[in-house]
Amino acid sequence: MTAQSFSRLPGFRDFPPEDLAFRAHIFEAWRTVARRYGFQEYDGPPLEALDLYVEKSGEEIVGQLYAFTDKGDREVALRPEMTPSLARILAERSRALPKPIRWFSIPQLFRYERQQRGRLREHFQWNVDIVGEEGVAADAEVLAVAIDGLRELGLGPEDFRARVSDRRLLSAILSSTGVEPAGMDDAFAAIDKIEREPRERVRARLAGAGVGESDADAVLTLFQDGGAEAAREAFGGREAVDSELARLEEYVAILGAMGLGAFVEVDLAIVRGLAYYTGIVFELFDRLGSLRAICGGGRYDRLLERVGGEALPAVGFGMGDVVLGELLRERGRAPGHARGVDDYLVVIGEAQRSVMLRVAHALRSSGRSVLYSLKDQSVRKQFKAAESEGAARVLVLGPDEAARGVLVARDMGTGLEEEIAITALEAG
Repeated sequence: MTAQSFSRLPGFRDFPPEDLAFRAHIFEAWRTVARRYGFQEYDGPPLEALDLYVEKSGEEIVGQLYAFTDKGDREVALRPEMTPSLARILAERSRALPKPIRWFSIPQLFRYERQQRGRLREHFQWNVDIVGEEGVAADAEVLAVAIDGLRELGLGPEDFRARVSDRRLLSAILSSTGVEPAGMDDAFAAIDKIEREPRERVRARLAGAGVGESDADAVLTLFQDGGAEAAREAFGGREAVDSELARLEEYVAILGAMGLGAFVEVDLAIVRGLAYYTGIVFELFDRLGSLRAICGGGRYDRLLERVGGEALPAVGFGMGDVVLGELLRERGRAPGHARGVDDYLVVIGEAQRSVMLRVAHALRSSGRSVLYSLKDQSVRKQFKAAESEGAARVLVLGPDEAARGVLVARDMGTGLEEEIAITALEAG
């Protein structure tokens, strides 16, 4: 039989201890912040019915999924996002739950797409949602969680910004320029490409969606300037526009009152490509603009009823670990990884091993991390292993010490030694 060599699948990752420790560091910050805001953690299966994603995003999403027919002849897919699963879960439970519902999750997600910087075929994502509250305070609360999740990891306003917009405001502005409801999706698609396509190409797209020629320059200028004041100057005085501007300004004011104003920028070019968003939307980007969006989210008030649940308002976001990990490394915020253990037990003779094992187990039961050599080794090799493992303390047990019922404890940082009674160690 010949040996085989197996490679990791493209777009997937291994997590050796140092990488797993970095991932755990991110997860810990996410969980800490979510719980500060009163969110409860949930999860769902990694495999769902394919129709769940088609209902939310359309047939075109199938080509981006790990989708197949299972042994029960069901069309299924590995989950590419968590919001449809949340909607399905709440469709069965929401009527019995107090509102608003504050849930978060850290699922592993899968998409079959071309890998590139910041995008793999699997990633972990922090999903945070408030369901059952339609007021703008819920929108602000969700963005505050996202911002504080990055602040918890040591990032500040010099590192990232939140670009916020409102699809209702954009709809009101576009309607005032002649865009009919049937052309709104095309108009949003044109706006979504403003930063990636030439001005004339975007103008043509807007015209195709119904924007009048006389308004095209005003619309393009608005989305390049992006701010609320520019929107008021160009399109203010129209009832629908003024109403939605007031909502967006209230949102920004709430975040300012929280002390998060330095992170927030109104940018009406942000529309979020997913058509199920219905109100305020946002994306978080690094200040240098060298990375993909760190996070994206917004209000999605009709998704739950589309999968058989209550007609509940909802707002939430997803933040992936891949781009965030790159940003933390670039900013020097990735924690160092070093091996470490509380105690390393050294035996001078094998006759003392049974006592050593008893002490080791007692120390572990008391909550300390403990290592020792699993085979007979010289004292020198045992001390060398203790150094390699990053032991804070070495406990030495020889014949003389065993006879007197003590161990010699050496602090590996200071080199100081003291004798400790074996009974004291066994008592924890």
